[in-house]
Amino acid sequence: MQPSQKANAAQPLRVAVLTVSDSVSAGTIEDRSGPAVVAQSVHLGWTIAQTAVLADERGVIEQYLKATADAGGVDVILTTGGTGVSPRDLTPEATMAVCERLVPGFAEQMRAEGLKKNHRATLSRAVAGIRGKTFVINLPGSPRGAVESLNAIAYLLPHAVSVLHGARHD
Repeated sequence: MQPSQKANAAQPLRVAVLTVSDSVSAGTIEDRSGPAVVAQSVHLGWTIAQTAVLADERGVIEQYLKATADAGGVDVILTTGGTGVSPRDLTPEATMAVCERLVPGFAEQMRAEGLKKNHRATLSRAVAGIRGKTFVINLPGSPRGAVESLNAIAYLLPHAVSVLHGARHD
């Protein structure tokens, strides 16, 4: 846990959680990572504005990220899944295609923390960026990895969102 992970209760972050998985979208396995990210976000005091499940299709992921960010109803889109090295893992490419600016420090922090518990964290290709006034952050597809990655950066998100929305760096 990092310092003060709880968001300001007066202004909780508005979060969308997107699970990217062919198997979950086809209904052949249960989504465990999306609900884990939702539960941790709620624990942090954040508001879940929406959830979705999509197949590993780059164009569909891009459409969702654009529409959700551009609608202005969320501060952060957390994706889970599609960040590995398999041929179908295209969430980072979709994220980079729709973001105007990247924020490499989030992904670096998640990988650094992940390496303390799992040597495979190096294989994560997760990225983070900004589209308009919304952060888009890729998390791993495993429930444990997704929550641990979120916890690695959660303490930074309220401040980052505040600054993105015009507050000063203090």
